[in-house]
Order: sequence, then structure tokens, then C-alpha cells
Amino acid sequence: MNKKKNIITFAAFLILMVGLGANDAMRGIFSTIFSAHFQLSTAQLSQIVTVSYIGNLVFLAVGGFGVDILGRRKAMLLYTFLWSGAMLLFATTDSYLLLLVGMFFAMGTSTLLNTNMNLITTGMFAAAPGFFVNFLFFIQGIGTSGSQSIIGNWATDISSWHTVAWGLLAIGAVAMVLFVLFPMPEVQEQKTGDKASPKEIMACPAFLPLVLIIGLYFIAEHGIMNWLVSYATNALEVPMGQAANFTAVFFGCVMVGRLVLSSLVDKLGIYRCLRLFATSSAVLYTVGVLLGAPGLWLLAVSGLLFSILYPTLVMLIPRYWPSHAASSASGLVLSVASLADILFNAVFGSLVDAVGYRTSFLIMPACMVGCTALLWGFFAKAKKLEWCD
Repeated sequence: MNKKKNIITFAAFLILMVGLGANDAMRGIFSTIFSAHFQLSTAQLSQIVTVSYIGNLVFLAVGGFGVDILGRRKAMLLYTFLWSGAMLLFATTDSYLLLLVGMFFAMGTSTLLNTNMNLITTGMFAAAPGFFVNFLFFIQGIGTSGSQSIIGNWATDISSWHTVAWGLLAIGAVAMVLFVLFPMPEVQEQKTGDKASPKEIMACPAFLPLVLIIGLYFIAEHGIMNWLVSYATNALEVPMGQAANFTAVFFGCVMVGRLVLSSLVDKLGIYRCLRLFATSSAVLYTVGVLLGAPGLWLLAVSGLLFSILYPTLVMLIPRYWPSHAASSASGLVLSVASLADILFNAVFGSLVDAVGYRTSFLIMPACMVGCTALLWGFFAKAKKLEWCD
């Protein structure tokens, strides 16, 4: 019976992941439509991204505790309901202010659902968690890349935005029905009275190293998504269409890598895989940036090496806390690490104005090198102090 529940739960996760993948791409696809329809300034348009990151921070900080208190099934139902509510807000309103409110909930709950599905899947498929977790992210990649290709060429005005929101709401509704009719197995049963406070979680010696490692990783990967096109066109004089293709190839490689390489996590183990792929991606990333325009293809194909890093890092976090604190710890680590995204994007534009794109963009490979160095040092110390399970 548990096996059947696992399969149905995983099917619901796959359906939801398609919607979350499309959800994450919507900001970029509809940015020009938002700007024209609401007559937004550049500063107002950037507020949409900022509010999204704040939503990530808030929901990751508190959402994990909701899982530990409510249990996985009730928490997943609640978070899917909130995400669906944001889709309903998008579908039925026509206000810039309500758009910001919806972005706060949509992006915050999207990241939280993503993280919790990762943790639940790891427990449900203990024999091969790496494959199933990375397959989830592969499906999310299909939602992201598919929506960019299909919706990006179809959307023309704000009514397209409402139509897409209705479609995503339908996906959320299907997932909730499956969660209700086929209760997911509680992988880790909550012990009465066992609740970890933020202070207790942060007291763990693994907390700060993991925050720094993941924070630097966020800057490196998200920097490609947010700034590669501008860097290539402004600093390297690459045509806009060609520059966009490099970004598309990078995330296409991420999607394929999560399907093709995911089994390596189970065969080689989390620690060996993270060292191998972090080191390889840091080398390819750095060489690609240093070579300038000829190196953009190296940056693009480095997505294959980046592909399994984030899902595997999320799998790593719970190993350093008791089972009853796993969700809380994961949410808190990721939320604090996401501050790196907020701070970086707040200062990067000013830095470009001050010293130019070529010099400013070097921060990103430097962050990937720093992430890799910290990862090696953390694993060496964790093994010596017997932090590892």
C-alpha cells in the first residue's frame, strides 16, 4: 500500500512541478507586457523581482516549521492552496499592487513547495533518492523551458496573462485533489513535543558553512539567468538573439543533466558528486568568463555540470539535523542563503555603472570558486568531527 501511495504522491508532485516550472518563467515572459499595460518605470518593473525574492525569503524561513508542526500532508495542501490562490488573484484582477501581492505568494510558495517535494521524495524513495529528486527538477525544467518557448511566442497582452494563470490554477487544483484522495505517507513521523527553534537550528556548526556555500551558489547560477544576456550584449557586443541562445542552452543543459546524470548521485554518493560537479563547473565557468565572447559556449554547456548541484545540496542539508527538525532546518538555511540573491542584485547594477560589465561579471565565477572551496573544506571538517551520518 505504501508503494502505491508513493507512486500516486510522486505523480502529483510531477504535475505540480510542471506548473511551478512555468510559474517561475512567467516574470520574464510577461515583463514587457506588464510594463506596457501598467505603464511601469524600470524601477517599478524591478520591484516585481525584488518582491519575489522577499517572498522566497519569508516562506522558506517559516514554511519549514509549518511542515514540522502540521505534518507533510497538511503542509503540502496548505502551501499548494496558497500558491493556487495567487494564481486565482492573477487570473481575476488587473492591478499592479495586487500583481506584487500575488508575486510574493506565488514565488514564495513555489520555492517552498519545491524544497518540500525534494525532502519528501528523498524519504519515499530511499533506495535511489538522487534519481527521483533530480527527475522532479527535470520535469520542472520542462515546465520552465516549455512555457518560455510556447507562451513566449503566443502571449500578446494582459489577457494572455489571465489565461495562463487559469491554466496554472487548474494544475494546482489537480494536485490538491490527489493530495486529498490519496494521502501521502508520512516519511518521518513527528514526535510530540519535538520542535526545533530557529536558535537551536542555527546553533548547529553546519548552519553557517551551508548558508555560505548555497548563498555563493545562488549568485553564480542565478547570475547567468539574470545577467548573461546583458553582459554578452553590452560588454562583448554579441547580438541579442545570439546572447539569449546562450542562456537557453545553459538551462537546456541543466534540464537534460538532471535526467541523464541524476543516477550518479546514488552511485557515487552525495559528497563525492558535489565535490566533482562543483569543481568541474567552477573551472568551466571561470575559463568561459575569462575567454570573453569565445568562452560563452563554455558557460552555456557548464549547465550540464550545474544541473544536479542544487537538488543535491538540498538533499545534503537534513543530514546535519535530527529528523524532526529537517524541514525547519532546510527552510531556514535556504532562506538565509537567499539573502545573497537579494543583496547581490541590489548592488550589481550600481557596480556595473561604476566599473563596467567585464569587471563586475567576474564576481560570478569568483562566487562559484568560493562555493567549491568552502564545500571541500566543509566536507573535510564534517568528516573529521563526525558530523556526517
